[in-house]
Amino acid sequence: MKAFGITDRGAVRKENQDYFRYEVDAGGELLTAVLCDGMGGARAGAVASSLAADTFMSHAANSLDETSSGADVREILNEAISYANSRVYDRSFADYACMGMGCTLVSLMAVGKRAVIANVGDSRAYMFTKNVLTQITRDHSLVEDMIARGKLTVEQARRHPKRNIITRAVGVDASVRADLFEERFLPGTKFLLCSDGLSNMVEDLEICRVLAETEEPEAACTALMDLALKNGATDNVTLFLAQR
Repeated sequence: MKAFGITDRGAVRKENQDYFRYEVDAGGELLTAVLCDGMGGARAGAVASSLAADTFMSHAANSLDETSSGADVREILNEAISYANSRVYDRSFADYACMGMGCTLVSLMAVGKRAVIANVGDSRAYMFTKNVLTQITRDHSLVEDMIARGKLTVEQARRHPKRNIITRAVGVDASVRADLFEERFLPGTKFLLCSDGLSNMVEDLEICRVLAETEEPEAACTALMDLALKNGATDNVTLFLAQR
Protein backbone atom coordinates (compact mmCIF):
# COMPACT_ATOMS: atom_id res chain seq x y z
CA MET A 1 0.00 0.00 0.00
CA LYS A 2 1.19 3.50 -0.87
CA ALA A 3 -0.21 6.74 0.52
CA PHE A 4 0.40 10.47 0.32
CA GLY A 5 -1.40 13.65 1.34
CA ILE A 6 -1.04 17.36 0.61
CA THR A 7 -2.68 20.60 1.71
CA ASP A 8 -2.53 24.23 0.57
CA ARG A 9 -4.07 27.48 1.77
CA GLY A 10 -5.26 28.21 -1.77
CA ALA A 11 -5.17 31.46 -3.70
CA VAL A 12 -7.70 33.48 -1.67
CA ARG A 13 -7.92 32.39 1.98
CA LYS A 14 -5.50 33.89 4.51
CA GLU A 15 -5.45 30.79 6.70
CA ASN A 16 -5.54 27.06 6.07
CA GLN A 17 -8.35 25.52 8.16
CA ASP A 18 -8.00 22.06 6.59
CA TYR A 19 -6.14 19.32 8.45
CA PHE A 20 -5.30 15.71 7.65
CA ARG A 21 -3.45 12.83 9.26
CA TYR A 22 -2.70 9.26 8.28
CA GLU A 23 -0.77 6.19 9.42
CA VAL A 24 0.23 3.05 7.50
CA ASP A 25 1.23 0.05 9.64
CA ALA A 26 1.78 -3.71 9.61
CA GLY A 27 3.86 -3.76 6.45
CA GLY A 28 1.35 -1.67 4.56
CA GLU A 29 -1.69 -3.78 5.44
CA LEU A 30 -3.27 -1.33 7.89
CA LEU A 31 -4.26 2.23 7.03
CA THR A 32 -5.98 4.94 9.04
CA ALA A 33 -6.57 8.33 7.41
CA VAL A 34 -8.72 11.34 8.24
CA LEU A 35 -9.28 14.71 6.59
CA CYS A 36 -11.17 17.64 8.15
CA ASP A 37 -12.25 21.02 6.79
CA GLY A 38 -12.80 23.59 9.53
CA MET A 39 -15.56 26.15 9.82
CA GLY A 40 -15.76 29.08 12.20
CA GLY A 41 -14.47 32.61 12.51
CA ALA A 42 -10.86 33.64 13.05
CA ARG A 43 -8.79 30.64 14.19
CA ALA A 44 -11.79 28.55 15.27
CA GLY A 45 -12.02 26.53 12.05
CA ALA A 46 -8.40 25.48 12.28
CA VAL A 47 -8.86 24.57 15.95
CA ALA A 48 -11.90 22.43 15.12
CA SER A 49 -10.29 20.55 12.24
CA SER A 50 -6.99 19.87 14.00
CA LEU A 51 -8.70 18.85 17.25
CA ALA A 52 -11.13 16.54 15.44
CA ALA A 53 -8.44 14.90 13.33
CA ASP A 54 -6.04 14.40 16.24
CA THR A 55 -8.77 12.98 18.48
CA PHE A 56 -9.99 10.69 15.71
CA MET A 57 -6.49 9.35 15.08
CA SER A 58 -5.63 8.86 18.73
CA HIS A 59 -8.53 6.42 19.03
CA ALA A 60 -8.84 4.90 15.56
CA ALA A 61 -5.21 4.16 14.73
CA ASN A 62 -4.58 2.59 18.13
CA SER A 63 -7.67 0.39 17.90
CA LEU A 64 -7.05 -1.15 14.47
CA ASP A 65 -5.12 -4.40 14.01
CA GLU A 66 -4.79 -7.21 11.48
CA THR A 67 -7.66 -9.17 13.06
CA SER A 68 -10.20 -6.32 12.81
CA SER A 69 -13.36 -7.41 10.99
CA GLY A 70 -15.64 -5.14 8.98
CA ALA A 71 -17.92 -4.81 12.00
CA ASP A 72 -14.92 -3.97 14.18
CA VAL A 73 -13.79 -1.23 11.81
CA ARG A 74 -17.27 0.29 11.62
CA GLU A 75 -17.44 0.35 15.41
CA ILE A 76 -13.98 1.94 15.65
CA LEU A 77 -14.97 4.60 13.14
CA ASN A 78 -18.21 5.46 14.93
CA GLU A 79 -16.44 5.68 18.28
CA ALA A 80 -13.58 7.79 16.91
CA ILE A 81 -15.98 10.24 15.26
CA SER A 82 -18.08 10.41 18.43
CA TYR A 83 -14.98 11.23 20.50
CA ALA A 84 -13.89 13.85 17.97
CA ASN A 85 -17.34 15.41 18.01
CA SER A 86 -17.38 15.61 21.81
CA ARG A 87 -13.93 17.22 21.97
CA VAL A 88 -14.81 19.91 19.44
CA TYR A 89 -18.26 20.51 20.96
CA ASP A 90 -16.86 20.86 24.49
CA ARG A 91 -14.05 23.15 23.33
CA SER A 92 -16.54 25.46 21.60
CA PHE A 93 -18.21 26.08 24.97
CA ALA A 94 -14.99 26.35 26.97
CA ASP A 95 -13.37 28.95 24.69
CA TYR A 96 -15.37 32.01 23.63
CA ALA A 97 -13.18 32.47 20.53
CA CYS A 98 -14.21 28.99 19.39
CA MET A 99 -17.96 29.34 19.91
CA GLY A 100 -19.93 27.76 17.08
CA MET A 101 -16.95 26.11 15.44
CA GLY A 102 -17.13 22.77 13.66
CA CYS A 103 -15.66 20.83 10.77
CA THR A 104 -16.33 18.24 8.13
CA LEU A 105 -14.69 14.83 8.43
CA VAL A 106 -13.98 12.10 5.92
CA SER A 107 -11.98 9.04 6.87
CA LEU A 108 -10.63 5.81 5.44
CA MET A 109 -9.63 2.71 7.39
CA ALA A 110 -8.23 -0.34 5.61
CA VAL A 111 -7.36 -3.83 6.81
CA GLY A 112 -5.89 -5.88 4.01
CA LYS A 113 -8.42 -5.92 1.17
CA ARG A 114 -11.23 -4.35 3.22
CA ALA A 115 -11.75 -0.57 3.25
CA VAL A 116 -14.33 1.32 5.30
CA ILE A 117 -15.08 4.99 4.64
CA ALA A 118 -16.96 7.42 6.88
CA ASN A 119 -18.05 11.00 6.28
CA VAL A 120 -19.72 13.95 7.96
CA GLY A 121 -20.24 17.10 5.87
CA ASP A 122 -19.10 17.74 2.32
CA SER A 123 -15.53 16.49 2.30
CA ARG A 124 -15.53 13.53 -0.08
CA ALA A 125 -14.16 10.06 -0.70
CA TYR A 126 -13.73 8.70 -4.22
CA MET A 127 -12.72 5.25 -5.44
CA PHE A 128 -10.79 4.81 -8.67
CA THR A 129 -10.58 1.35 -10.20
CA LYS A 130 -10.40 0.02 -13.78
CA ASN A 131 -10.19 3.64 -15.02
CA VAL A 132 -13.55 4.50 -13.44
CA LEU A 133 -13.94 7.18 -10.75
CA THR A 134 -16.83 6.71 -8.31
CA GLN A 135 -17.86 9.15 -5.60
CA ILE A 136 -18.44 6.98 -2.55
CA THR A 137 -19.74 9.56 -0.10
CA ARG A 138 -22.78 11.77 -0.39
CA ASP A 139 -22.35 15.41 0.64
CA HIS A 140 -24.30 16.54 3.68
CA SER A 141 -25.07 19.90 2.14
CA LEU A 142 -27.96 22.13 1.16
CA VAL A 143 -27.31 21.80 -2.57
CA GLU A 144 -26.99 18.01 -2.35
CA ASP A 145 -30.42 17.87 -0.73
CA MET A 146 -31.75 20.09 -3.53
CA ILE A 147 -30.26 17.75 -6.12
CA ALA A 148 -31.95 14.78 -4.42
CA ARG A 149 -35.30 16.60 -4.61
CA GLY A 150 -34.79 17.44 -8.28
CA LYS A 151 -34.47 21.19 -7.62
CA LEU A 152 -30.91 21.48 -8.96
CA THR A 153 -28.69 19.67 -11.43
CA VAL A 154 -25.17 18.69 -10.43
CA GLU A 155 -23.76 21.40 -12.66
CA GLN A 156 -26.07 24.06 -11.20
CA ALA A 157 -25.04 22.98 -7.70
CA ARG A 158 -21.37 23.62 -8.51
CA ARG A 159 -22.19 27.31 -9.11
CA HIS A 160 -24.94 27.80 -6.53
CA PRO A 161 -24.31 30.70 -4.09
CA LYS A 162 -25.21 28.46 -1.14
CA ARG A 163 -23.10 25.48 -2.20
CA ASN A 164 -20.90 25.77 0.92
CA ILE A 165 -23.77 25.41 3.41
CA ILE A 166 -23.47 22.00 5.07
CA THR A 167 -26.26 20.23 6.93
CA ARG A 168 -24.13 18.00 9.16
CA ALA A 169 -20.80 18.76 10.86
CA VAL A 170 -18.52 17.54 13.64
CA GLY A 171 -18.72 19.58 16.86
CA VAL A 172 -21.86 21.61 16.18
CA ASP A 173 -24.24 19.42 18.18
CA ALA A 174 -23.74 17.15 21.19
CA SER A 175 -23.82 14.10 18.91
CA VAL A 176 -23.37 13.47 15.21
CA ARG A 177 -24.11 10.61 12.82
CA ALA A 178 -21.63 9.58 10.16
CA ASP A 179 -22.41 7.70 6.95
CA LEU A 180 -20.33 4.54 6.54
CA PHE A 181 -19.43 2.64 3.37
CA GLU A 182 -17.46 -0.57 2.83
CA GLU A 183 -15.45 -1.29 -0.33
CA ARG A 184 -12.89 -3.82 -1.56
CA PHE A 185 -9.30 -2.56 -1.59
CA LEU A 186 -7.92 -4.69 -4.42
CA PRO A 187 -4.66 -4.24 -6.37
CA GLY A 188 -5.01 -1.30 -8.77
CA THR A 189 -7.59 0.45 -6.57
CA LYS A 190 -7.06 4.04 -5.44
CA PHE A 191 -8.98 5.90 -2.73
CA LEU A 192 -9.02 9.69 -2.75
CA LEU A 193 -10.13 11.82 0.22
CA CYS A 194 -10.52 15.56 -0.40
CA SER A 195 -11.96 18.77 0.95
CA ASP A 196 -14.39 20.77 -1.16
CA GLY A 197 -11.48 23.01 -2.12
CA LEU A 198 -10.56 20.30 -4.61
CA SER A 199 -14.01 19.03 -5.64
CA ASN A 200 -15.30 22.57 -6.29
CA MET A 201 -12.28 23.48 -8.39
CA VAL A 202 -11.52 20.29 -10.33
CA GLU A 203 -14.23 18.32 -12.11
CA ASP A 204 -14.51 14.56 -11.73
CA LEU A 205 -13.39 13.94 -15.32
CA GLU A 206 -10.11 15.75 -14.62
CA ILE A 207 -9.62 13.88 -11.34
CA CYS A 208 -10.20 10.62 -13.21
CA ARG A 209 -7.69 11.57 -15.92
CA VAL A 210 -4.96 12.41 -13.41
CA LEU A 211 -5.46 9.19 -11.47
CA ALA A 212 -5.42 7.18 -14.68
CA GLU A 213 -2.26 8.81 -16.03
CA THR A 214 -0.23 9.14 -12.82
CA GLU A 215 1.16 6.09 -11.06
CA GLU A 216 2.69 7.39 -7.83
CA PRO A 217 0.44 8.92 -5.12
CA GLU A 218 2.72 11.91 -4.55
CA ALA A 219 2.77 12.79 -8.25
CA ALA A 220 -1.01 12.39 -8.53
CA CYS A 221 -1.66 14.57 -5.47
CA THR A 222 0.71 17.24 -6.75
CA ALA A 223 -0.95 17.23 -10.19
CA LEU A 224 -4.43 17.57 -8.67
CA MET A 225 -3.28 20.38 -6.39
CA ASP A 226 -1.74 22.19 -9.37
CA LEU A 227 -5.09 21.96 -11.19
CA ALA A 228 -6.99 23.37 -8.22
CA LEU A 229 -4.56 26.27 -7.90
CA LYS A 230 -4.65 26.90 -11.65
CA ASN A 231 -8.47 27.03 -11.52
CA GLY A 232 -8.47 29.68 -8.81
CA ALA A 233 -8.40 27.73 -5.52
CA THR A 234 -10.93 29.98 -3.78
CA ASP A 235 -10.78 27.77 -0.66
CA ASN A 236 -8.21 25.67 1.18
CA VAL A 237 -7.35 22.54 -0.79
CA THR A 238 -6.50 19.22 0.84
CA LEU A 239 -6.30 15.72 -0.59
CA PHE A 240 -5.08 12.28 0.42
CA LEU A 241 -4.52 9.31 -1.86
CA ALA A 242 -4.05 5.64 -0.96
CA GLN A 243 -3.51 2.88 -3.47
CA ARG A 244 -2.51 -0.74 -3.97
